[in-house]
Amino acid sequence: MSNHIFYIVDVFTKEKYAGNQLAVIRCKKEISNQEMQKIAREINFSETSFILSEEKRNKGYDVKIFTPEAEIPFAGHPTLGTAYIIQSEINKTPIKELNLNLQVGQIPVKINYANNMVDILWMEQIEPIFGDIFEPNLILDVLNLKISDLDERFPIQEVSTGLPHIIIPLKSLKSIKRARVNKEKYFDLVNKTNAKALLPFCNETYEAKNDLNVRQFADFYGISEDPATGSGNGCLAGYLIKYNYFNKDDINVRVEQGYEIGRKSLLFLNSKKQNGKIIIKVGGNVVIIAKGEIL
Repeated sequence: MSNHIFYIVDVFTKEKYAGNQLAVIRCKKEISNQEMQKIAREINFSETSFILSEEKRNKGYDVKIFTPEAEIPFAGHPTLGTAYIIQSEINKTPIKELNLNLQVGQIPVKINYANNMVDILWMEQIEPIFGDIFEPNLILDVLNLKISDLDERFPIQEVSTGLPHIIIPLKSLKSIKRARVNKEKYFDLVNKTNAKALLPFCNETYEAKNDLNVRQFADFYGISEDPATGSGNGCLAGYLIKYNYFNKDDINVRVEQGYEIGRKSLLFLNSKKQNGKIIIKVGGNVVIIAKGEIL
């Protein structure tokens, strides 16, 4: 069979039709960047990933990630969703870890099992890079928020673990709910910054067992709001450690996202300081929704 195989999966959820949707393409023949871009645009999910070879290269699997607009170097839910397909549909024999060769570099994914089935997958992200700190009103105007919404104990700052985000600490779930992007001001901002995605968060949650609520806005990438973002939450994990948000150097937290748009998601963050570095792991579950061929 020479037709590409596709999978639709939900990432960062244990249930169908929740979490973040992803299309994973198993390429059965050579495919150009242009064709991958056309497929990603046709599918029109926030990202589509492509497994370029089912054989390891440099101890990992070559993978590319595209939004409907462009190829991107790294994204969280495509990394976990693609690793799930490689392990459950290609490898099948249980292993504890596999590597994805992405544009940003090689990303290891650790795999936990329950009843011999893939359970939580964890990706270790590259060490965070902390960029510009922003004047509050500049960012709050983009989100139609007020200075009273901001948790002023912490800065608004650009952080990157491969895909830069602007991390925005808010005081309450009420503030999170009221966030609305002013697109004109948003594009004025991101045309001048490395980070194109905004990640407001707070420590009030819809569900008591969770620790943080997050939203993500990235119109630059064709995503008005993402229901779950592993790359953004990896940036957040680094930020939480840098600024001692939970008053400890080793955190294990549950993050809810997507509630405002009806795609409830759950992400697990593990982050700590070790030998002068910040180590970040982002975890979640994956569910297959559909499988077919691209003719």
